[in-house]
Amino acid sequence: MPDLSSLDLNALVLFDAVARQGGFTAAAAHLGVTKTKVSLQISRLEAALGTALFVRTTRQVRLTDAGQALHAQCGPLLQGLHDALEQGRTRSHAELSGTLRVSTTVDQAVQSLAPALARFAALHPRLAIELRTSDKVTNLVGEGIDVAIRVGWLRDSAMHAAKLGEFRQCVVAAPQLVRRLGRPVQPGDLAAFEWIALTLLPAPLTWTFTAPDARTQTVRLKSRIRVDSPAALRAMLCEGTGISVLDEPGAADDLRAGRLVRLLDDWSLPTGGIHAVYPPGRQVSGKVRAFIDFYRAHLDRAAQPAPVPSGP
Repeated sequence: MPDLSSLDLNALVLFDAVARQGGFTAAAAHLGVTKTKVSLQISRLEAALGTALFVRTTRQVRLTDAGQALHAQCGPLLQGLHDALEQGRTRSHAELSGTLRVSTTVDQAVQSLAPALARFAALHPRLAIELRTSDKVTNLVGEGIDVAIRVGWLRDSAMHAAKLGEFRQCVVAAPQLVRRLGRPVQPGDLAAFEWIALTLLPAPLTWTFTAPDARTQTVRLKSRIRVDSPAALRAMLCEGTGISVLDEPGAADDLRAGRLVRLLDDWSLPTGGIHAVYPPGRQVSGKVRAFIDFYRAHLDRAAQPAPVPSGP
């Protein structure tokens, strides 16, 4: 076992950076040091441990089995130390600093998160903010994300999450499609319409509706057209391509403008959740907690949308 007193523990920081950045050059640029310093420190660390941590080739640098085992153990510890120091700075300074990395879907960013982050940034001018948008679920640990705002139903039980709010869903279609094909009266009638499936959902073709008297009806639909983007789904719906389900916040502008109409008003669908998701094994930092509290209040203020017409 190596003597910790003989190790420069800063080498672990460099080791973590190489592992995360995938190379010595990228790690040096990320940390603002020379590549020579990174290589020297890693070599000394390997000598002290008596094992190679990386396999170096002309094209890539990858972790050995020993390197993977070390990174799995020291990565969370280094992050916890970083967060503890940051919280100490936060407690001693009223103003947040450092970098806050947030990810979410494109729709959530446009509708809600980006405006909230803009206001939050104005309150904390020393805090750098990175907003990353994707309709795919991001790897929080691999991409260095502090917190992800996820909308819908969480699938990854290994992540830590806090529920921030809820949203309702509604069946919608373009008014010209409704005039041409008629209005469905009950959920079973949806089978007669062209259904557009959003493949981001866990079960995009199975929907359970609840009537005012608490009766439920589950319908299983077929779909010729499938999309992986809520924005693309809305565009197709507005063109009269078919019928589908949208979240009410995402559909609100098109409903108000009359580009879409709500169907099956007497039936309700399960509500979805808005969650803040954190990487596993990591202490939540002060900047993340501050933003989550801010964003929860932002969502609460916007929880009562203006009424929208039901259409023809």
